[in-house]
Amino acid sequence: MTLERPEFEDATLKTSANFNERCGGPPDMLLLHYTGMDDAHEALDWLCSPQSEVSAHYFVFENGDVVQMVSEEKRAWHAGVSHWKGEEDNNSRSIGIEIANPGHQGAYPDFPEEQIAAVIRLCRKCVDRWAIAPERVLAHSDIAPQRKQDPGEKFPWRSLFETGIGHWVEPSVATGGRFFQMGDAGQPIEALQAMLAMYGYGIEINSIFDERTEAVVRAFQRHFRPSRVDGVADPSTIETLHKLLVALPAQPPKS
Repeated sequence: MTLERPEFEDATLKTSANFNERCGGPPDMLLLHYTGMDDAHEALDWLCSPQSEVSAHYFVFENGDVVQMVSEEKRAWHAGVSHWKGEEDNNSRSIGIEIANPGHQGAYPDFPEEQIAAVIRLCRKCVDRWAIAPERVLAHSDIAPQRKQDPGEKFPWRSLFETGIGHWVEPSVATGGRFFQMGDAGQPIEALQAMLAMYGYGIEINSIFDERTEAVVRAFQRHFRPSRVDGVADPSTIETLHKLLVALPAQPPKS
């Protein structure tokens, strides 16, 4: 499907060669990324180049300009190897938005207000068009915690939530108290892993605080407790996770 005009009215069109057909129905996830490149125009060119074999549906410049690269009905290539709620083909399930920012490998500047305002308008359109549930508006790092950090702890998830986009609770204040970290093992670690898996993270419940568990805890902190991102499951992290689980909408019983 070649777009003749953008599906988001404030966008311009620059077609990417990198897409194919979705598998399994319409999108029900919205995934947010940062570009991780110093130059936004180079990042956009890369996402449109056949050589890159990566793409997204939308690109948001620092000044708020939006470009659409792939039709929302098509499968863009932005998630990579990933897991969420037991699902692995997250490209087929999602709409991907790339946000221009050098990220952690660069200076990792704050996201400008005009850029976030455009992201919010774009997310609102996507969420409304596809009836995407708040808890399925996610970071790239949520679905690929051992590979990705984007859009990172500076991304203002709270601002999106305040406009009705995404899932959020007020994070518990990071203080002292008992904590769990790499190498710990036992029932408390099993309980932590089970809670993270219940929320959606791809994690093995093995009662060992291993590298995967640390990466998932760090990804959780980047999104939901960004004041301290260290991969340590302290009381603030665990309390925030518990509050998020309690705030999830009730799931209908399976027939």
